Amino acid sequence: MILLSSFWPFYQFLWTIYFVCMFLIGFWCIFMFFGYIIPLWLTVGLAEYFGKTKPFDPEEVRRKIMTEQEGVELLYSNPKGRGPFLHTDGHH
Repeated sequence: MILLSSFWPFYQFLWTIYFVCMFLIGFWCIFMFFGYIIPLWLTVGLAEYFGKTKPFDPEEVRRKIMTEQEGVELLYSNPKGRGPFLHTDGHH
């Protein structure tokens, strides 16, 4: 018991740090819930529920491949000549 009690001030310091961190995280969660989540439910959420917004299209948020992006030209997609690229006709 003497050995454990000799570390008591350090344990008390660690508990204080832990308590302060959990206190701040807890208040952040409370503020976010009442300041962001509930207003989001009451505005955008209800509008979506009652059909006031356009339906969700997953294609709008899908990451487009290189050839689908506008303003992008892939010069190596159709190679010409005899270069160090792979040919599809079976020879090098």
